[in-house]
Amino acid sequence: MKAAVITVSDRVSRGEAEDLSGPAAAAKLAALGFHDVVVVVVPDGVESVRDKLVELVATYDLVVTTGGTGFAPRDLTPEATRLVIEREAPGLAEAMRAATFGRFPHGMLSRGVAGIRGDALIINLPGSVKAVEE
Repeated sequence: MKAAVITVSDRVSRGEAEDLSGPAAAAKLAALGFHDVVVVVVPDGVESVRDKLVELVATYDLVVTTGGTGFAPRDLTPEATRLVIEREAPGLAEAMRAATFGRFPHGMLSRGVAGIRGDALIINLPGSVKAVEE
């Protein structure tokens, strides 16, 4: 199975910050047996995320996004994902939030979604390394 990671961040895409969560997600996926794991970076926003998701689901079995799931005005990864998926998989997002409830109170603020397009699964993760590793 092949996986891709999209880091969604204005600052990382402009070279103002280092991408830590994308490589953390890629390492976790590789440890789980995924191969050919790639990490790409796009700026926040609906169009940039939507376009990259459409591109990657044509080649990869799993596409994980990291970042853009919070409450900031440009945190629009869930909105972009909903434009791409054909069927939502709400139990995955609910399970991720539930697993951290009580230990990481801010976890419930993640608006990430999950769903299927064709044969590919898309999952939104928050943008912190700790959240990605959980």
